[in-house]
Amino acid sequence: MKIIIKKFEDLTIENIYSILQLRSEVFVVEQNCVYQDLDNKDQIAYHVIGIKNNQLIAYSRIFDSGDYFAKPSIGRIVVKKEYRGFSLGYKLVKESIVFIEKTFTEKSILISAQKYLTKFYNTLGFVQQGEEYLEDGIPHVKMIRK
Repeated sequence: MKIIIKKFEDLTIENIYSILQLRSEVFVVEQNCVYQDLDNKDQIAYHVIGIKNNQLIAYSRIFDSGDYFAKPSIGRIVVKKEYRGFSLGYKLVKESIVFIEKTFTEKSILISAQKYLTKFYNTLGFVQQGEEYLEDGIPHVKMIRK
């Protein structure tokens, strides 16, 4: 999988369509969760795009301190269903972490993780902060990587 990181204004129309299609496919349809994905945050995010065979198969978005949380954050982390189980999620998040460490002054990273993925994020250095809460009807926890 090849990783490309772009600001919103550098995305092509095809990039944007593929990103929104993948996010909808997984977060709305697969997870059966009706929520407003288009939150006017994409315009200020960095977009981490995982490409294989000219197809978007993985994605995340990154925010600097103060753009979403007080610390830099990674969100909308997703891997296309048929590509799961090949450690592509690890590669995607690791590349997102490296980008934050190289680009931003603040190095701690805060995420809002789906509860069932806590062990996955633990392996990447994230530690749970606080209690479980519902976000869009799905159990989540805040996690931090220092």
